[in-house]
Amino acid sequence: MQLENLRNIGIIAHIDAGKTTTTERILYYTGLTHKMGETHEGSSVMDFLSYEKERGITVASAATTCSWQGKTINIIDTPGHVDFTAEVERSLRILDGVVVIFCSKGGVEPQSETVWRQADKYRVPRIAYINKMDAVGADFFRVTEQIENRLGANPLVISLPVHDDDDFMGIIDLIKMKYYTFGGKLGHDVLETEIPERYLTEAETWRNTMIEGLAENDEELLELYFNNEAIPEEMIYGSIRNSTVAGQIVPTLCGSSYRNIGVQLLLDSIVSYLPSPLDGKNAAGIIPGSEETLDIVPDAGEPFAALIFKIVSDRHVGKLAFARVYSGTVKAGSYVINSSKTKKERVGRLVKMHANHREEISQVSAGDIVAFIGLKDVSTGDTLCEEGHNILLESIAFPEPVIQIAIEPKTQNDQSKLGEALAKLASEDPTFKVMYNQETGQTLISGMGELHLEIVAERLAKEFMVDFNVGQPQVAYKETISQSAEQVTRYVKQTGGKGQFAHIVLRLEPAEESFEFVSKIVGGAIPREYIPAVESGIKQALMEGILQGFPVVNVKATLLDGSFHEVDSSEMAFRTAAMIATRDCLKKAGPKLLEPVMKLEITSPEEFTGNIISNISNMRGRLESMEMENNTQIIRSCVPLVELFGYSTTLRSLTQGRAGFSMQFSHYEEGIIAS
Repeated sequence: MQLENLRNIGIIAHIDAGKTTTTERILYYTGLTHKMGETHEGSSVMDFLSYEKERGITVASAATTCSWQGKTINIIDTPGHVDFTAEVERSLRILDGVVVIFCSKGGVEPQSETVWRQADKYRVPRIAYINKMDAVGADFFRVTEQIENRLGANPLVISLPVHDDDDFMGIIDLIKMKYYTFGGKLGHDVLETEIPERYLTEAETWRNTMIEGLAENDEELLELYFNNEAIPEEMIYGSIRNSTVAGQIVPTLCGSSYRNIGVQLLLDSIVSYLPSPLDGKNAAGIIPGSEETLDIVPDAGEPFAALIFKIVSDRHVGKLAFARVYSGTVKAGSYVINSSKTKKERVGRLVKMHANHREEISQVSAGDIVAFIGLKDVSTGDTLCEEGHNILLESIAFPEPVIQIAIEPKTQNDQSKLGEALAKLASEDPTFKVMYNQETGQTLISGMGELHLEIVAERLAKEFMVDFNVGQPQVAYKETISQSAEQVTRYVKQTGGKGQFAHIVLRLEPAEESFEFVSKIVGGAIPREYIPAVESGIKQALMEGILQGFPVVNVKATLLDGSFHEVDSSEMAFRTAAMIATRDCLKKAGPKLLEPVMKLEITSPEEFTGNIISNISNMRGRLESMEMENNTQIIRSCVPLVELFGYSTTLRSLTQGRAGFSMQFSHYEEGIIAS
């Protein structure tokens, strides 16, 4: 296959804009499937997981391949729910172009803004497809304005919807200046006719607007336009393609995928305007151990290089590693180097994925999106390369989890199953984290939202057959002291036999380090062998503070003086004395509570800034900085962790769901226990 005939594209959008429905039509019209699956019926090809069928939404990105007009199209259908934004992130990292779908009624919705910003980050060329033109309240031109104003994009309208008494009838192609209707039971019969006279004036106006938009970036076309000369169709197609690949425009089309109107024209635009692997900037990598960068040429004859963008655990074949091949060729059964982990791996099998169906192939080359079977120690973001040609491709950055819950197995048998299952899920999903809190004894699982963790819980129960309970995690508070204090402790205990004796003088004071111990004993006042027991006793006492029983940190303990008894002193006696002295000293040292504080970064449309800042203040937060970037306000602040439970819901209600946020641990500071 020639690389110029390949399109690696994604379908991205807000939830319920029609991504999966559009993909189902694409598969049907390209002949890959012989029956249209419907999301609402749970019969779509791309939403094949049980929890996707039940909810009628996409949870995991799915890949497939089809052909149109002699071009091969690799398609990744991504989720639209904000909790699964990582699926979009990793897909955009390896795609050459995307179709962004907008609902003609909802317009630019919250997740539309999020996925658009992600596409901006990776500089991925886009086509905008305004779907559901048959819906009540559909407004093509309002959505086009929103794309321009809210997203800061440059939409180029290349087709117009035609309505008759509010019924969506067909589409006017502004390049060919033809009118298209879609007949037959499933929209197979595409009929091309002249534009009805009553729509001709509007069509001509919009065609002139389109030509003017193209002329801004195309001098040759500009000259013909100024001289009122005829502009060849092929020149318009070429100009749209060049400007799209350069990111200067976003060709904007309309249709109704559910009504089978306009999908064939969308396919035409995908192969005409979106880039092949040969277009645009080459992928870049660095040579491990150096700062030297290399351009990776998309050529099957070059050394092999591929990036793993997704891991899936399959009960039949084990680990499936989805990868984008950037250069070279690799065959099944050959060896590659995982340069991210400096390990040699054997490629067992190679498969092309068609949703949940696998097609085994013997080799893959530059431009392909495939799944590797048989790789042992690989993770999302790892680079595979040819031995002797080590290179590291830019990895994928994922947002940090924002919601955390505690989970515990019901039985001892479930304990081992739970650990194994959580490890597999964490290897698949970089935004799903598992940690064990030593201080509270809880296993905590973190994710991007309530639905994310709900899906995880469902998979644990159904796929891995684990019985478990879930609950709310505790905030891991700590305690410290605010002033210096000294304590003299004599520990004397007499029993029938040998007694216990220890005498120490201890000082505690605030410190920068979590714990520091200094001994100033001279002249053998306390024998050297007892000093470690004193330190051990202090540490043990600091594990439980006197305010709420939380660990005490940032303390310097100094052993100033003491004495011992030749017969009755022992390590145990000095350890016990140190514990008593520490607790008494803490009471005099101005104990105070510390709470974890998070760095909070919020991206939001500017009109909600006042609401967000007011809410940060109500949460005992501090505003750190604000800046505008790509028509988006970025607000950075520090907020106590306890105030941030359920914040995703709060932020959505404050901003009509149009803002996003990320947070990470910053530091501990003086705080209060939440009631």
